[in-house]
Amino acid sequence: MSRYIRQLISQGEGLTLDFKYEISDARKIARTLIAFSNTEGGKLLIGVKDNGNITGIQSEEEYHMIEAAAQLYCKPEVHFLSRKWDINGKTILEIDIPKAEKRPYFALSKEGKWLAYVRIKDQNILATRVLLKIWEREKRKKGIYLKYGDREKILLDYLSMNQQVSLSKFCRIAKIPRRKAEDILVNLVLFEVIEMAFDENAASYHLKK
Repeated sequence: MSRYIRQLISQGEGLTLDFKYEISDARKIARTLIAFSNTEGGKLLIGVKDNGNITGIQSEEEYHMIEAAAQLYCKPEVHFLSRKWDINGKTILEIDIPKAEKRPYFALSKEGKWLAYVRIKDQNILATRVLLKIWEREKRKKGIYLKYGDREKILLDYLSMNQQVSLSKFCRIAKIPRRKAEDILVNLVLFEVIEMAFDENAASYHLKK
């Protein structure tokens, strides 16, 4: 069984795997739980340092803090599976978080705000307004109407000549307000004309291959 954990650790932190030396802040761990839920799901290994060194969990309270985070600081509640592994006398806690069927999931901040996060590489990134709108539209039962007008043409012509565009850049070249630009991007993403990508916390859009 130790081979399974060691193989996981050897992969390093990434989109679906995160290491935690210890759990000391339920609110902070809630962000990780909902980021995994909002993306592809993932695993938390508690008792493992960022560099992969196995230290073991500090106490049984760490499981209860994760449980509290999932129940009190996540909306909706994140339902996870947990397993304990003994590696050379040290206990590692494996937390398995499934991908959410209906997004978004939110975490409660210290300021009392419910915020949505996504997992980008090995980081938990605040979801953009465009992504929140995409999730909201995905939940609608009625169909989506796509208008192809001058603004959409400006965007697609720009992307045919450039690899990507940011929301602010689209606003400038199309000379439209931010909210209108967001709606156009949302529709084109949902129709799989363009794709959203994240680079160093910033979202950009490019033509879907």
